[in-house]
Amino acid sequence: MKHIISFLTLYIYIGTVAVAQFQNPVTFTVRQEKSGDNVLEIIFQGAVDAGWHVYGTDIADGGPTRAELTLEKQQGLKSDGKLRATGQVHKTMDAMFGMEVSYMEGTATFVQRFLITEPEYEVSGYLTYGACNDENCIPPTNVEFSFAGQGKTAATVEKKADIKPEPEPEPQAVVKEDTIREEVLVAESSPSVGGNDLWTSVVDELKAFESSPFGGAEGGQTAKGLLAIFLLGMLGGLIALLTPCVWPIIPMTVSFFLKRSEDKKKGIRDAVTYGISIIVIYVLLGLLVTIVFGASALNALSTNALFNIFFFLMLMVFGASFLGGFEITLPSSWTTAVDRKSSATTGLFSIFLMAFTLSLVSFSCTGPIIGFLLVEVSTSGSLLAPTIGMFGFALALALPFTVFAMFPAWLKGMPKSGNWMNCIKVCLGLLEIAFALKFLSVADLAYGWHLMDREVFLCLWIVIFALMGAYLVGWIRFPHDEDEYDETGEVVQRPRTGVVRFFMALAAFAFALYMVPGLWGAPCKAVSAFAPPMQTQDFRLGEDNVEARFNDYDEGMRYAAAHGMPVMLDFTGYGCVNCRKMEAAVWTDPQVAQLIKERYVLITLYVDDKTPLSEKLTVQENGQDVTLRTVGDRWSYLQRSKFGANAQPFYVLLDNAGHPLTASYSYNEDIAAYVDFLQKGLRSYSRKQ
Repeated sequence: MKHIISFLTLYIYIGTVAVAQFQNPVTFTVRQEKSGDNVLEIIFQGAVDAGWHVYGTDIADGGPTRAELTLEKQQGLKSDGKLRATGQVHKTMDAMFGMEVSYMEGTATFVQRFLITEPEYEVSGYLTYGACNDENCIPPTNVEFSFAGQGKTAATVEKKADIKPEPEPEPQAVVKEDTIREEVLVAESSPSVGGNDLWTSVVDELKAFESSPFGGAEGGQTAKGLLAIFLLGMLGGLIALLTPCVWPIIPMTVSFFLKRSEDKKKGIRDAVTYGISIIVIYVLLGLLVTIVFGASALNALSTNALFNIFFFLMLMVFGASFLGGFEITLPSSWTTAVDRKSSATTGLFSIFLMAFTLSLVSFSCTGPIIGFLLVEVSTSGSLLAPTIGMFGFALALALPFTVFAMFPAWLKGMPKSGNWMNCIKVCLGLLEIAFALKFLSVADLAYGWHLMDREVFLCLWIVIFALMGAYLVGWIRFPHDEDEYDETGEVVQRPRTGVVRFFMALAAFAFALYMVPGLWGAPCKAVSAFAPPMQTQDFRLGEDNVEARFNDYDEGMRYAAAHGMPVMLDFTGYGCVNCRKMEAAVWTDPQVAQLIKERYVLITLYVDDKTPLSEKLTVQENGQDVTLRTVGDRWSYLQRSKFGANAQPFYVLLDNAGHPLTASYSYNEDIAAYVDFLQKGLRSYSRKQ
């Protein structure tokens, strides 16, 4: 049985890796539609896989790959306006590129309008588009088309030669159903040729590495992501346990379960039901968010400027409340009515109502934590993410209450609220203000205010955590802090600092000092997920970036062979967001940088390089002729034909004959795993030598 399970696990794993290597997330069809005898529209309609998005047409240079139309032949007609994206086009601020981008999910539609000027017309060319998900991007991909047909009569041409182009329809324009339609399915591919052994396919060799338990393949990103989301939810639940809104529910739980503790077995059953009810309530909230918004819509919402401003203001209000500015509570009539109903009701339903009371009473403290959690997990693009996050939150919150409900006498010994609770409250308030700045930063990038550049953000965080340390050691106090008295009954002007508060203050001061070098350009990886991108910082010292020795595959391979060094191939793109993330988060690590610069010949190949080839190349791929027009086409073809992959980032280590040294590596910001990947390649190269 164990062998069967192991075999099935290995089979599924190999299948997962193989699928992950070659991505084909978009399938386009292209058709022509004529309106009357003088208007022609070429319509590209793509079906986009879940979790992927296709970028629009209105993206500035230096950003992700925008959709563009190239006309190679144009007779008997002229363009009427530019290529436009139609349907539901989303706009968001991309923090990595520091610009607003547009994209489409589910269905991507592009339309190019022409005016027919002669009795017969002919047009051909190709659409170039880019697509990404949260982990990978595919290279710029071409959708080729060619159409010909009958246009105007000669007399009509004379009469309407000076016709003015009609204004461009809005993006939501709908194509009329009574137009003439001609559909043709277009195969997608991208291209290149080598003509030597270095271009020979090594797909089977890579699969052999990846199927080996020691191959080092980088799979399972989704599982790791969901585990991280679950742990993030549990952390939120543990924090919620210490909030001043949850703590007062303890005596309520004591009195409720003391009345029901005559039968030990029944008491245990009721306690388990109580815990499960808490979990069900919060998981249902996660499901509701998923159903109402959907994973992709929630992701778009989380990057929306107005939503981020709203969330910034909400967290600032809650933060001010926790610092003692004012109290936020739900209407007492709500919680009183539910509490009264749970006391009057018997059976399992009363326990569920008690759990619902806990959710209501604690909402003013758990609400900001839940909101922050849902916004964070929305960027995973997974339909399960909100539910998994809420399950982790509810599990951490429910477990202690379940245990206390089993043994209600334990609850009598719990400490009462006091200055220690105010301490938790102030620290939580300062944390909420710090996290609020993250959402203001997103809005700042969207509107281009430049109020929250990286150094400004770091300055504010340094001050916030320094103030937290100062509060914990007793240098500053807030309105709801109670006075402390000595043995004679006199107020202590500077109360003693407890050991726990001392260590908390030590951590806060250390974290504040850790961020100080970031003001001069240090990466500060612990806060890189929250701080604005490095390019928003004006002043940076001592940048030591990892740069490629070569941007040409054949040239770099010749150099490596002459110097007896292994090769690291980096398939990337100018518009690849996750490629930049890897370079910022992983390549900046000193050990990684040293290994790449000193032990490897780094060859970086940009699959979206638009530099035209000296002459077009035609290659056979999947039984079809594919035209290579640009340098990026050539490198994209190399990646597909030699390595059987087309997603970026994609890293592969080679010997001097072009054979892989270990499994390939994709998007994974685990520095230890990346170091292991590089060292494994060096060991393999040494054995071959």
